[in-house]
Amino acid sequence: MPPARLRLRDETFAPAAPEAYNLYLLASPARLALAVADVERRKVLVLEDHDLPAGGLPALAETHDFLARRGWNEVRLAVSGRAFTLLPAPLFRPGDEATALRLHHTVRPTETVQHLPHPALELVNIFAADTALAHWLAAAHGPAGRLLHHTSALLAGLGRQREAGAPRRLYLSLSATEITLVVLGPQLEYCNVFAYTTAEDVLYFTILVMQEMGLNPDDDHVTVWGELTHDSAVFDLLRTYLRHVRLGQRPSELQYSYRFADVFEHRYFDLLSLHFLG
Repeated sequence: MPPARLRLRDETFAPAAPEAYNLYLLASPARLALAVADVERRKVLVLEDHDLPAGGLPALAETHDFLARRGWNEVRLAVSGRAFTLLPAPLFRPGDEATALRLHHTVRPTETVQHLPHPALELVNIFAADTALAHWLAAAHGPAGRLLHHTSALLAGLGRQREAGAPRRLYLSLSATEITLVVLGPQLEYCNVFAYTTAEDVLYFTILVMQEMGLNPDDDHVTVWGELTHDSAVFDLLRTYLRHVRLGQRPSELQYSYRFADVFEHRYFDLLSLHFLG
């Protein structure tokens, strides 16, 4: 197995007893982030970040020491990307997933279309995922495995993080190549994913969404999670044009191994928020 970008493991983690843990996976075409949470203690003990080899997650699982291990309490696999749509729950009809998604995404022969309800938001998330990845999850983990879109995890985490009665705000989550923007007030008002290559792209999409949603860069607060640092070009540019921008915190309802002291609080928010989709 090639060296990981990040590998943190608490000494109390016992992979020989997977029934005591939930396994959380966040997959993009080139990366896999994973976390393991002790179910009883609600404590995250493992955090890893891997570059995917040729063959993707199934290939990595062949050389990883516990990715293909069966018997986990639950396995939640989120896929990233722009191939998703949020549909009001009253308009959703089982079997119409591909038709609904086709308005936003051309489904490829190698993809399967899935859905996940969000009862608290009265929405259904319809998304496309690689068929081989879905088959791997079913074969490796059976009924314990659950496939979903990363925006579902992000929205679940924001719902837990957001204080009751807080004003509508813009939330950003950055991966290495995509930015997810969410406007959340008493209800979800906006959620979309854009591809970016430069810091200027991130600023452009942020300002564009703020203008479309009637938010003011001088007055409204913006919270950012993901792959950036306090001194990165992206954050510097955001602070130049937004008066109230800050980096977010990891989900507060979970406990974390002491090893997480080496990880910025704003990293891996959507991965860790998979915990709230039970």
